[in-house]
Amino acid sequence: MNRYRTHTCGALRKEHTAQESGSQEKGAQKSDRRQVRLSGWLHRKRDHGNLLFLDLRDRYGITQCVIEQGTPLFNQAEALKLETVLSVLGEVVLRSDETRNPALATGEVELRIQELEILGQADPLPLQVNSDEPAGEEVRLRYRYLDLRRAPMQERILLRNAVIQSIRRRMVEQGFSEFQTPILTAASPEGARDYLVPSRLHPNKFYALPQAPQIFKQLLMIAGFDKYFQIAPCFRDEDARADRSPGEFYQLDFEMSFVEQEDIFAALEPVLHGVFEEFAPNAAITPAPFPRIAYGQAMTRYGSDKPDLRNPLELCEVADIFSGSGFRIFAEVAKQGGIVRALRAPQAARRPRSFFDRLNDWAREIGANGLGYLIYDDQGTGQGPIARNLEPDRIEALAKRTDAQPGDALFFIAGEARTAAVQAGLARDEVARRLDETREAKTPPLIEQNAFRFCWITDFPMYEPDPETGKVRFSHNPFSMPQGGLEALNGDPLSVLAYQYDIVCNGTELSSGAIRNHVPEIMLKAFEIAGYQRKDVEEQFTGILSALRFGAPPHGGSAPGIDRIVMLLANTTNLREVVAFPMNQRAEDLMMHAPAEITPERLRELHLRPAPPPPTTKDTTTKNTEN
Repeated sequence: MNRYRTHTCGALRKEHTAQESGSQEKGAQKSDRRQVRLSGWLHRKRDHGNLLFLDLRDRYGITQCVIEQGTPLFNQAEALKLETVLSVLGEVVLRSDETRNPALATGEVELRIQELEILGQADPLPLQVNSDEPAGEEVRLRYRYLDLRRAPMQERILLRNAVIQSIRRRMVEQGFSEFQTPILTAASPEGARDYLVPSRLHPNKFYALPQAPQIFKQLLMIAGFDKYFQIAPCFRDEDARADRSPGEFYQLDFEMSFVEQEDIFAALEPVLHGVFEEFAPNAAITPAPFPRIAYGQAMTRYGSDKPDLRNPLELCEVADIFSGSGFRIFAEVAKQGGIVRALRAPQAARRPRSFFDRLNDWAREIGANGLGYLIYDDQGTGQGPIARNLEPDRIEALAKRTDAQPGDALFFIAGEARTAAVQAGLARDEVARRLDETREAKTPPLIEQNAFRFCWITDFPMYEPDPETGKVRFSHNPFSMPQGGLEALNGDPLSVLAYQYDIVCNGTELSSGAIRNHVPEIMLKAFEIAGYQRKDVEEQFTGILSALRFGAPPHGGSAPGIDRIVMLLANTTNLREVVAFPMNQRAEDLMMHAPAEITPERLRELHLRPAPPPPTTKDTTTKNTEN
């Protein structure tokens, strides 16, 4: 190839050896074929007394190299530190049968080193590259370039590259055009907190980094480009979670004109299904069309707007059965308009009492009053504390409503509707997990294994009451088209549904999306209901409103998160495992020492002066408008 290598460290095979080439080539050609030069990092070193083995690694693989004791290179090689960068020249030979390594692609051969050149010395390592020895996250992020040399990290980052290439190809094949939208833009008054960039040329004014290309992709539709996409960087100043990176992330951002909700689904489903089928060929994947589940139904059946459909357990509303009953706690909840959700746990009655007690303790830890339960014995008779205070006909009605069989148990969460619904969703996941943990060895797991289960959550409420003030506010994306248009906005705001949807896989929300509100008067009315004055809307959203007034097509889109897609395919639960250079949970780049203070001269140039940090306040930012 060049002076550093004729082959990569993953390329050498039996046919590169002198034994194989000798029968095919003669003279100088034979000698050239045997002379191989490799370059890479010293992955591992093993001293066998009369032989020194050096495993040389590059991004393509590992080749075992060997030096005999007594040769001029032996002492030099013996002193090498791991991760030193080397270039070696030598002869490829077959390993003996007992020393072949089937775990390596190059495991049939080794390189007998004749020349060795040190290209880059390595200091003692702060973390081990050649093993899975655990290292703290702070060390891994501070020395990320070393962490990225480790095989699992290389596999994940290369997987990310391949996934992005696959997505791009699939979008182009569907007729989408790729455009880039601005990084320096205006601050958004809706959604998460912006990252602001001070302007040198315009004192006391700021750009904002885009939370998403939302406005620009709508403007591209108004400009007539019909089908747009990009692998878009997005920036949000919000707290980190395992499934949400602080600072920045990437998404497959796309938009289409002259479409309805089902057209968006039909465009995205083959892309997602194809990508997961390509990179998880042995997994079960939901076939298109993916299930559509209305938001209200999702909260009732699963207690979540991002349900994990690998878990077959479903919740059931049973407040009416307890209404006026002898079990006074639930009867009172029903009387006050609360909810009582039941969860059937198949064959849980055979678990010991400690199983139920631990779940009850868990429920208190998440803020519930407890996790009540009712057991149906082998004859189908109700047992347990609830059964002792509940009329037999109601126990029978619960079994019929939930399809409970002899040997099953029912768990119950009760309380104020919004809080109890979420707690019931958490209980659904926890009960399924604990049933699997305590199952007999020959019993198949309850939660489906090696599967990716997709669904669309649709029909989100346009508005919700603010829990602190009681005033009406947007619940999701304020730029969505209300179902029923302007007429729907003249009724009860809390009954208005929007053309908003989320795509969910295995309990992870991949993206939000919507059919956009492309009619200015409907938009103004929608914002008026949420407490915005007309003049404020005209001022804050002047760009999009002005464009809509010059003729806008019906349009909509979505934006699945690249990081989350790769996270699922890599079978990890932390986004930092699939991002090359992530920040820590405090939005710090430990490797590059960002954020950092800047010099007084630079502050003056930007018309800024240092200020004391504001007092700590509760974060009241709302859910962002688009992932």
